[in-house]
Amino acid sequence: MKSIQIITCCLCLLVSTKLLNAQQSKQLISPDGKLVYSFFFSKEGAPAYTISYQQNPIVLSSALGLNGWEKGFQVSNIAMSKKDTAWKPVYGERNIIRDHYEEMIISLLHGNNERSKVQIQVRAYNEGIAFRYLIPEHPEGGTDVSIQKELTDFTMPEGTKAWFTNRAQGTYSLLPMSNWPGESERPLVLQLPGGKYACLAEAEMVNYSRTKFILNPNKANTISCSMYDRVDLFTPVATPWRVIMVAERPGDLLANNDLLLNLNPPNEIKNTAWIKPGKVMREISLSMKGSKELIDFAVKRHLQYIHYDAGWYGYEYIVASDATKVNVDPRRNPKSDLNLQEVIRYAKSKGIGVFLYVNQRALYKQLDELLPLFQKWGVSGVKFGFVEVGSHRWTTWLHEAIKKCAKYQLMVDVHDEYRPTGFSRTYPNLMTQEGVHGNEEMPDATNNATLPFTRFIAGAADYTICYYHRPELKASLQNTQAPRKLKTTGGHQLALSTIYYSPLQFMYWYDKPSDSQDEPELEYFDKISTVWDDTKVLDGEIAKYITVARRKGEEWFVGTITNNDARELKIPLNFLSPGKNYEASIYYDDPEAKIRTKISIRRIKVNASTILDTKLFASGGQAVWIKPV
Repeated sequence: MKSIQIITCCLCLLVSTKLLNAQQSKQLISPDGKLVYSFFFSKEGAPAYTISYQQNPIVLSSALGLNGWEKGFQVSNIAMSKKDTAWKPVYGERNIIRDHYEEMIISLLHGNNERSKVQIQVRAYNEGIAFRYLIPEHPEGGTDVSIQKELTDFTMPEGTKAWFTNRAQGTYSLLPMSNWPGESERPLVLQLPGGKYACLAEAEMVNYSRTKFILNPNKANTISCSMYDRVDLFTPVATPWRVIMVAERPGDLLANNDLLLNLNPPNEIKNTAWIKPGKVMREISLSMKGSKELIDFAVKRHLQYIHYDAGWYGYEYIVASDATKVNVDPRRNPKSDLNLQEVIRYAKSKGIGVFLYVNQRALYKQLDELLPLFQKWGVSGVKFGFVEVGSHRWTTWLHEAIKKCAKYQLMVDVHDEYRPTGFSRTYPNLMTQEGVHGNEEMPDATNNATLPFTRFIAGAADYTICYYHRPELKASLQNTQAPRKLKTTGGHQLALSTIYYSPLQFMYWYDKPSDSQDEPELEYFDKISTVWDDTKVLDGEIAKYITVARRKGEEWFVGTITNNDARELKIPLNFLSPGKNYEASIYYDDPEAKIRTKISIRRIKVNASTILDTKLFASGGQAVWIKPV
């Protein structure tokens, strides 16, 4: 991953040792001057902070600290610096990411004891404020550190409301700052009085314990950090970043989510040529006939990978399961003739890669045996299933496993409750992850119109896009090919492939090749990319609707969805290059269409001054492919 320098300036300022009191503060201001972070000591002598945006309070006086580092501090020095660089990701929602911030590192001593030093590292970006705690190693030797609780609070203005979900695969509700039903997942989007938005997030949570958010029972309108479990480490120690993003519009939170990547270390993989994003389709028959038909379909429909889900190596939930051998679970296919080596050979001859699902039970037991074996077989990547998340132990295990996969040139998709915190910048073989209320959870359109403004701020999500069989009720294990009832429209699912970012994008999740009748609108899925040169969030309201435009080369793809309500929108195309002419292919829901998918296509000439009048049916959507002419 190349680093592209724009301007780099570093200035360190050492502040002489002194004690700040409640009337004294040290400020850090974002490069555009709009965000201000103020550090000070409370009346009780504990470190505290506030955040304002254009002189309006965002976070009121709130606590800082860790257990054992609570109060009784004095400031030994404050180091100030700044940075303005850009870097090129291996893949992403845009091809250049700017990293621009002002930084302050506050060194605190407990009673002049150098061995009890703790530092607060703060960065002010135009997009938000981030801070974390550093416990440095003493020159005479390191010490053991046990962190049982983080004291960080976020006191919000009265009237703030939160988009709450208590689990990574849960649905969202807009709640007041009272009576939450448990802990809130990250990121947590907040609607502030006055119309602005904030988002609390976590970055670089790699060798640590996951932190969710709870209401402080002793202080009104206050959100506290809730660690999953204790963390035991040796110095030097750096906690994950606590992030407070601020935006005028909810879509800006999604547009600015590169901030979480910027808070992670650069790429550690020297040769990334084998990391190839793409579109994937699941093989559900676990047979040779079905596998070869799917590979041929993948070639025809411009997919890059096929995927074998649970069942290819037996029953995944028993300790005796062995992912070194193909042993199809008879409940999936009692007469399977699957020869995985032959499938991989045939797939490679057609330019198609193969992903394999493996439950964490087998991964934990066999990881060091499986990875070189899968590389030998020619497997492209692994989907981790039913991972344990949250604890320090399992968080560390998971990220170490992803690093090991990189050693064997295996891409990774992590499923179930794991949510990203930017690790894919450091190890970009982590292509995507679930942690989303996706099609496997049978969502409605309102859920889908909420996710871009909440879950997708954290990063890519494997939503498992469908087309022919859009699920309403789960089929039984023995009936995995049963048709599903339609819950969202074809236009809605087409648009999701643009709106929902995932470098490894699963398509046609509940479908099989025989479902397709080569409907004309499939050209949208054929043409769409999974990584982008530029992304723009054009418009939207949380849980109501959203429009996102993404560019690959000179072509643009625009997706719009609505919730369970019908809606009419105007979509300006002013993101197109001025003075150039384009053709727009518009794929829209049409109850009068003569094909069974009820999609029609309209092709028109457009330019940067064009405004598209868009009529969306309830639970519907529209997809637009724009190419220069």
